[in-house]
Amino acid sequence: SGAEGFIIPRSSLYEILLELIPTEKILRGKRVLSFVQGEGGVQVKCADGSVHESDILVGADGTYSAVRQNLYERLKKEGKLSVADQKPAMFNCVCLTAQTYPLDPVQFPELSEPGCHYNNIVAQNKPYSWMTFTGKDNIVCWSVIQYLNKETSELNDSFRSTDWGSGLAEAMCREVQHFPIPGGNGKLTLADLIVNTPRDQIAKVTLEEKVFESWYGGRTVLLGNAVHKFHPAGGEGALCSLYDAVSLANWINVLDSNTIAGLDVIFKEYVDERLPPARAALIQSRNMANMYSRTFKASMARFVSRNMPDFLWKTKLAKSAADRAQAAFLPLIQDSGTVPPLFQPSLHKTLAILEAQAAAKKAKEDAAATSTTTSTTSTASSGISSVSGTTTATVPVNTQQTQTYVDYHHQAPVVSSSASSIHNLPPAPFAPTLSSSSTSSLSAHVHTPQHHHHYSSSFTGVQQPSSSSLAVSPYGATTTARAVPL
Repeated sequence: SGAEGFIIPRSSLYEILLELIPTEKILRGKRVLSFVQGEGGVQVKCADGSVHESDILVGADGTYSAVRQNLYERLKKEGKLSVADQKPAMFNCVCLTAQTYPLDPVQFPELSEPGCHYNNIVAQNKPYSWMTFTGKDNIVCWSVIQYLNKETSELNDSFRSTDWGSGLAEAMCREVQHFPIPGGNGKLTLADLIVNTPRDQIAKVTLEEKVFESWYGGRTVLLGNAVHKFHPAGGEGALCSLYDAVSLANWINVLDSNTIAGLDVIFKEYVDERLPPARAALIQSRNMANMYSRTFKASMARFVSRNMPDFLWKTKLAKSAADRAQAAFLPLIQDSGTVPPLFQPSLHKTLAILEAQAAAKKAKEDAAATSTTTSTTSTASSGISSVSGTTTATVPVNTQQTQTYVDYHHQAPVVSSSASSIHNLPPAPFAPTLSSSSTSSLSAHVHTPQHHHHYSSSFTGVQQPSSSSLAVSPYGATTTARAVPL
């Protein structure tokens, strides 16, 4: 792919991402209770009594998503929720996941070696597998998976209402602490890792597996574990969630309508791109999980994996390295890999939209500039002149009439006025709309795709004759308007 792979604790990844977000944009300790939405927007109610309003609600709140539950209640009432989406996610495994304090490389020699050591151990006589991998700063990340039968599934079903909680991990730690791990003097066990792991860094989770079919409705859209959950053996969960975020952000960036109908268009594009890979990731993760079970088929799969020919291994790597999402609104990363990236619809489609928007804007500006130049030249005898970036409209007037002029910066709108009808420019998209009233005031409303500004100036004088007109050329949204009595 042109980039190296790195092992990073998820908590460190969180810190990196949070550092890039202004702190005032993050509200902590919020628990969503419900929300209502309509053409005017979406309103979210939280457990602390606070209410938050916006145009779009993105439910990225995990496996037990409150946003999804509220959305599905509405879709069910409207008859738009499939039977499959009304069923809970199934699970066949529970997992301990943790990361240690910095450890002593003398006791854990793998820490002193370059690269990451990844070990996956499958028990022959117990329904468990466990893994360790070394990280930077002498940290070891470790996890234990328990494969459930009907009886143990019922026992573990009681804590599914919480996601990534740490309160129920102690009992499982006691059950698995004697399991051996590689390295050291051959006597290391999981207990050596458990005692060196902060308790708030150990969590017991259910490993649900499901891809939901309904990803959006109205102004609400879901991503990540809120709509797909995979067994971690495939390493697909966080990856797919990040890809969801990039795709959705790309489409929101080119949104040109704040109506529900406009949102429906971009949400559909997002789901069309991300739902098929999510389904494929579910299958891949299940296959990888089955590799670590105790069946004969799994034993054969592990044997093939350990003895895979080099060309097959490279083919597998090439397939996984080809999926590389990029944000269309950020500087693009130069592709330097030997494997060409797969087509990313949200990247290429939204890039085309952005390029078309830029080209259309430039064409309008060029046409407006040409029209203004022509009009100025043809009316030179009327007293219109241009000096040092300031266009001044002058007309023969008596002492009761008024002269107005507009200073413009960065190609601002040019406004000219006279007592007789002068050059009327055709209306252009995003052009200012002007009004003149008997109170002798001039106001300009400037509409652009990014801005809505209102400028106003008042001056002393008399109402101009009804034959007067205002000519406008749209060059931007930054202007200073002044009226000077003669």
